Amino acid sequence: MNLERITVEFMAEDDRLLVHVCFSGSAEIMFWMTRRLVKLFWPVLLQMVQSRPEIQSQASPEARKALLGLEHEKALKQVQFSKAAKEPDREHPLGDTPFLVTRIRARRNEKGQTILSMLPKQGKGLDLSLGENLLHGLMKLIQDAANKAEWDLNLEVPTLLPTRVESERTEHRLN
Repeated sequence: MNLERITVEFMAEDDRLLVHVCFSGSAEIMFWMTRRLVKLFWPVLLQMVQSRPEIQSQASPEARKALLGLEHEKALKQVQFSKAAKEPDREHPLGDTPFLVTRIRARRNEKGQTILSMLPKQGKGLDLSLGENLLHGLMKLIQDAANKAEWDLNLEVPTLLPTRVESERTEHRLN
C-alpha cells in the first residue's frame, strides 16, 4: 500500500492526538498518541533527521544546527499541507477504532528512508516508511497538534535561523 496522507488532530475530550494514516486503495489506519509518547518520540524524530550524513559531516554543532534548520524548511516547502476535508468511508485493516501506541521503533531501510514502527501493547501495529520530506512534514503536524493541545512541550527543530511564523492552529493533513 502506498501512503496517501497523514492527518494529526488533537482530540480534547481524550487529551490525545489522533493520527489517521491513509493509503491508496481506500485503506486507513488510526492510532492514538499521548502527551507522554509525543514527549518521548520527539527526540527520536530529531535523531533521525540529524543522522543524515550531510548533517553529521559538518564540523561544528552550529553548522549542524544551521544545516538541519535549512533542510527542515526546504522539506516543508516541498510537502503539500492542506486543511482536512471530509473523507469517504475507508477500510480499516487494523480495526474501526484507533489503537493506542505504547512503543515506537525507528530505523533506516536500505533506501535511506525512515521506518517508524507504531506499536500497541498487544496486537498488530503499523510500519510507516517515510522519505525525508514526509518525515519533516510529520514532525510539523505533531508540532502543530501538540501546540493546539497546549501540552507545553518543547518540540523544536534546532536551527540558527529565526523561526517561521506559526501557521494557523487548525487541523492539517499531510498529502
